[in-house]
Amino acid sequence: MKRGKAASTGRSILGESEFKKGKLEPSTPLAQPPKCPECRSQKVWKDGLRYTKHGDVQRYLCRNCGYRFSEPNVKVNVTTQSLKSLNPRPNLPDGNITRGEFPVKERLDPLSFQRREDVASHTVSVVAKPINTFRVYSRERRVCETDGVLKNLVKVETRLKQATRGATKPTSAEVKGKIVEFAWYMQKQGYAQSTIETYGRILQILLERNVNLFEPEAVKEYLAKQKISEAYKHSIIATYTLFLGRQGLQWQPPKCDVTRKLPFIPTEKEIDDLIAGCGKKTATFLQLLKETAMRCGEANRLEWIDIDFQRRIITLNKPEKKGKPRIFNVSNKLIAMLNALPKTNHRIFPSTVSVRRVTFHYSRKRIAKKLQSPSLLRIGFHTFRHWKATMLYHQTKDILYVKEFLGHRRIDTTLLYIQLAKALFKETTDEFTVKVARKPEEIKALLEVGFEHVCEKDSLLYFRKRK
Repeated sequence: MKRGKAASTGRSILGESEFKKGKLEPSTPLAQPPKCPECRSQKVWKDGLRYTKHGDVQRYLCRNCGYRFSEPNVKVNVTTQSLKSLNPRPNLPDGNITRGEFPVKERLDPLSFQRREDVASHTVSVVAKPINTFRVYSRERRVCETDGVLKNLVKVETRLKQATRGATKPTSAEVKGKIVEFAWYMQKQGYAQSTIETYGRILQILLERNVNLFEPEAVKEYLAKQKISEAYKHSIIATYTLFLGRQGLQWQPPKCDVTRKLPFIPTEKEIDDLIAGCGKKTATFLQLLKETAMRCGEANRLEWIDIDFQRRIITLNKPEKKGKPRIFNVSNKLIAMLNALPKTNHRIFPSTVSVRRVTFHYSRKRIAKKLQSPSLLRIGFHTFRHWKATMLYHQTKDILYVKEFLGHRRIDTTLLYIQLAKALFKETTDEFTVKVARKPEEIKALLEVGFEHVCEKDSLLYFRKRK
């Protein structure tokens, strides 16, 4: 018996020495690490697993260049990772460990589990929970303590969800797909086309500035660092709030106080100079805005059937911002300009508002440089609407008429132009035409042309009308 043991021990020692010298090959060949795709080096570290819906992916870290990469479709062999010895002891079944079932009984190897010599780290293995629940092994063992939380005390399902949620940053293509889905959602909800284009443009700008749209703190940091107006910041916050809610997420928007500024009102000569210097289509578009005070989106959606060329009437049946439908009497000049346009489409202006705005900005810059008039650069599409509303109130002094002409739902929006008219035409606001009437026919005639009753003295009625 002693001789047999010695012989067997001698053969095992001889086999190990010959194996160390390279004369014998192991029964299970060692897997070669993959090459680094950056520098083609084989000096790589295993850097844990990443949990995906397609399975576990082994992560590697190159010791040569520091590049971190993945090797897909890697199956973890717990036998080779948990035991340092090439030939595991027979009291620990290999097949059960490979399948991850672990029907291990109370007989444990005192040289491996009780001394903890042959057990490697299982910080990110999906079988870390079953291994660490061995009574002898996990009594005092702490596995990868981070942020005061021991991973062997956390459920595997929770760790899998956390790893899946923060495994990788969404790619640019994925974010663009979410923006397209968001635009389609807004269209289904009945948002205006101009609103959809504006929101999509804001999200595209954030994406081009490398802002992670799925991280609210990154958006807040961008808003804090950028020197932009409060109105534009408010638009970004409204856009991102709606986009984030569509993704099932929430955030606490930063504070943003928007104060309404008085618009710039140019002179009629500046408007006419700008119209005269533009091309045929752009000039017609601007002349339409000047005479009707339409919003640019309303004017861009006009169709040929909305124009009565004989009676010089334009009907607006597709207002924006929940405005009222309106009808306009226009000049012969505008009718002639519209007749000169080609009728190749059912719409008068087939191009989108964004394309038309780019063309207008280029023409405006050229005309301002040619005429040496920097104030022309302050004129936009909506400036024509402000100018027309101010002039209408100055001419009629009828706020209700201006409200109906602009299609406002509330008179509070129209009251702005009273202040503008009083400031721009201060020299004429205190001049009146006074009339005296005694007979009912005279009184009726004065009231029909806009005179208002002031007082009565010596059986005479006094009326006045602002010049």
